[in-house]
Amino acid sequence: MSSVAAYLRVSSRAQDFPTQRAAVERAAGARGDPISSWYTEKRSGKALSRPVLDELRADARAGRIAKLYVYRLDRLTRSGIRDTFELVEELRRHGVQLVSVSDGFGVDGPAAEVVLAVMAWAAKMERLAINERISAARERVEAEGGSWGRPKRLDAAQIGRVGQLRAEGASLRHIAGVLRLPLTTVARAARATKLSA
Repeated sequence: MSSVAAYLRVSSRAQDFPTQRAAVERAAGARGDPISSWYTEKRSGKALSRPVLDELRADARAGRIAKLYVYRLDRLTRSGIRDTFELVEELRRHGVQLVSVSDGFGVDGPAAEVVLAVMAWAAKMERLAINERISAARERVEAEGGSWGRPKRLDAAQIGRVGQLRAEGASLRHIAGVLRLPLTTVARAARATKLSA
């Protein structure tokens, strides 16, 4: 049985779904469409192959989705005009009506392809501009002697302590409890001490 679904995507851990979800719920509610399936993922839109999007596409092929709400078209993909057309056409071919709630245009009708092309191009240009800004920021930080990326969770003394406790036969879980650190952080530190030994 086909249903009304929604797809939400954010591209970073710092972002979350409530804004998109609230807008989609308002738009669907105004049209009398109760949403029965929510597809959400935290992934970049630069690639068309993403686990949750792949699941959505499989459900569309199986005829389980009649209408799909998205916050904006660029939530589906930001990888260019070709991928956008491919995905929208695939959804249409399987009988899925696509509704974008914040773009301010419909994706059906005679002008839809032109509008889709412009929106897809704009989304890709925005993604490229973001990549350029990140690259420039990284170069500036490194030129000023800083380091890029997350700060290290453990200092040299803590890594040494992990190595010492491991040498004494302590389990990773025990060390994590003693040092009050996540198990994955302790495991990485233990590997690092092994490599430097």
